[in-house]
Amino acid sequence: MPVVNVNGTTLYYEDHGPKEAPAIVFSHSLFFTTKMFQHQVEEFSKSYRVICYDHRGQGQSARDVSENLDMDTLTEDAASLIEALDLKRCHFVGNSMGGFIALRLAARRPDLLLSCAVLGSSGEEEFKKADFQPVVEHLQQHGGKPLIDTLLYIMFGDQSLESTAFAEERNYWKDYMENLDNSIGDCAYQVVHRNSVLPELTGVDVPVLAIAGSEDHAYTVPLSENIARVVNHGVCHTIEGAGHSVALEKPEEANTLLAEHFLLAAKISS
Repeated sequence: MPVVNVNGTTLYYEDHGPKEAPAIVFSHSLFFTTKMFQHQVEEFSKSYRVICYDHRGQGQSARDVSENLDMDTLTEDAASLIEALDLKRCHFVGNSMGGFIALRLAARRPDLLLSCAVLGSSGEEEFKKADFQPVVEHLQQHGGKPLIDTLLYIMFGDQSLESTAFAEERNYWKDYMENLDNSIGDCAYQVVHRNSVLPELTGVDVPVLAIAGSEDHAYTVPLSENIARVVNHGVCHTIEGAGHSVALEKPEEANTLLAEHFLLAAKISS
């Protein structure tokens, strides 16, 4: 199992594609793992070095106490991972929670990034804190299984919840989330109680792509538009029929937008 010891923790990661190519790092959502980006790995590992990793406290990475699972620490983990793997300047892509980390990297460690892309994410503090706090507390006590219907509704759009074509994907993540133990509640707590990063993003030069799902039950399209508005090279696109897990729900549309973004960012940086 490939792991790297960084920033006082052990992170599981996967390394695909040609090692000499420009790198893309994918950072997953809360309740998910590296497998969230299987469709992106398949597409981009043909011409990029593709790194996917599990966050501290999730997947196959080391568990930790709640106070070490905050977004600032996870951002330091990501920066340390990039440095430890000697990725030079890379493209960094995050879905939801992974996007919180991506934006903090763009603001605080622009020296590590060629570009930043966030899907179903936000640069602001949690505006549904009152709604999500009871979910957090229940997760801390009981894990994922009792709340599986709520978790699926948060993480997927209406079409994905009903589509027979998406059933295999949906059922895989349903089973995965049902088996999450109560440690996931501490990860969720830090997501819900994060601070806004928008003030730090003002005037950032790292090219930023924000992709929103039109059926996102967690974060509305204007939150993605706000991200693109504050940086110097920001673009926002909405994918129709996608929910919160855009990379999984509409991979072809997401991959097209990401590919265009990577090429544009390479031109800006050259």
